[in-house]
Amino acid sequence: MSTPLPISLDAPLDELLDCARERYQVHFEPFSAGRHTLELLQISNMTEYVEKISQADTDDDIDLPFWAKVWPASMILSHFVCVLPPRPDAEVLEIGCGVGVCGLFAAATGFRTTLTDTNPDALLFSRINALKNGLEDRVDVRQADFAADRLGKRFDYIVGSEVLYIERLHRGLVKFMLAHIKPVPHAEVIFSKNFSRKSTRFFKLVDEDFLSSERTVGCKASLDNGESEKYLCTIHRFKPRKQVG
Repeated sequence: MSTPLPISLDAPLDELLDCARERYQVHFEPFSAGRHTLELLQISNMTEYVEKISQADTDDDIDLPFWAKVWPASMILSHFVCVLPPRPDAEVLEIGCGVGVCGLFAAATGFRTTLTDTNPDALLFSRINALKNGLEDRVDVRQADFAADRLGKRFDYIVGSEVLYIERLHRGLVKFMLAHIKPVPHAEVIFSKNFSRKSTRFFKLVDEDFLSSERTVGCKASLDNGESEKYLCTIHRFKPRKQVG
């Protein structure tokens, strides 16, 4: 289980970085989508770190830091977000944000963005990344569980990458989508995932309240050994049936 951070997310960048360095070996790495390149905080030697804590002799539940990895689906979604039509004062909500990849590229494109996750370390990295890239005026970082919480506002776009892998969260996620999408024609929910992950139950649930479309695209991702691997990722778009009708 993640433990609360010993620092406020409102602290200056250098203090937040010190906090991250006390917990992990980290470095900044450039990622590009659309016309933008962002410096994102990453855990160094992720594979080695995961193996080390996986082999630890403990009876506690192990919380592996997969939230810190920039998944291929996150980059595909980031490219997609970067070409969304610009709208004055439009707001984007990223759920299960990890290090905030998609939401930060949305902010760089001009959207006001809220980044949410349940993991305190993910929120720490997201806040650091917002400050590092000069996006703090357009980015709000909040702890939220998309299967249970309500934020008290609605958004033009709700985005998330690889958020469908836990089946027991699917019904809560659909309710969250309905509670937070704006009642305007252009508003939509946009998720990305690995093509091989079917998430059949989610799509049966979401079909009751949303019209959906999808597009599958290929990409290459760099591995830790310097080689690349091909991936197929699917972009899923959802519009509430009541809005469309």
